[in-house]
Amino acid sequence: MPEILDEASSIESTTVGVFRTSATVKGGRRFSFGALVVVGDRKGRVGFGYGKSNEVPQAVEKAQKYAKRAMSEVPMAGRTLPHQVEGSFGASKVRLIPASPGTGVVAGSTIRAILEMAGITDCLTKCYGNTNSFNIVKACFDGIEKLRKREQVAEARGVKIDTTEIEKKIEKGKAFAPTSKGEKMKGPVNTIGQDRRGGRGGSGGGRGGRGGPRGGAGRDAGRETPAPAAPEGGDASTNA
Repeated sequence: MPEILDEASSIESTTVGVFRTSATVKGGRRFSFGALVVVGDRKGRVGFGYGKSNEVPQAVEKAQKYAKRAMSEVPMAGRTLPHQVEGSFGASKVRLIPASPGTGVVAGSTIRAILEMAGITDCLTKCYGNTNSFNIVKACFDGIEKLRKREQVAEARGVKIDTTEIEKKIEKGKAFAPTSKGEKMKGPVNTIGQDRRGGRGGSGGGRGGRGGPRGGAGRDAGRETPAPAAPEGGDASTNA
């Protein structure tokens, strides 16, 4: 559950993990705790920190202090990433893939905490190699540092970039976005096959349906229709 650290700047904190270590001494075992924390304002700034202490609350407080000092800007395109990127640290690799509006954050708990604290709502992720929480967090921030906005790339290359593929997908997804609070996102309508004639229940074509000429009537085509029975006590000439 996110914890609000500073209401003025809207900085929130999420504890990714608490780790216990023990040292065997003459009198027994001595325990210490470490906390890995991610902080962010959900507006494009995020950071992480790690603190150690003999008590869990003090370790979390230290980690929050370190994370607030290490906050950095995250380049964004709408509510997703401007382009695909891959970060690595040690034996871990993290791939961050931008997604259309309404996709959501498809990630594990560790990377989800980082992206949500940064304010990203649509993103696909994939982890390779070691899935240790420390390595995953550092690999994710390594990928975030490699992100560049369209304006930055255009200025560095000395060219003009009008619209990227990600921006086109964002504009296309806005047509299905909810216009009022509480309204669900609309899904695309499938129009494939609506211009065909016949089909099941159609007026003809294909193998025929229940309403086609080879549909319901075709089932009884091989059967003989019995002749109507003569009425009792009918005319003699008719019976002859």
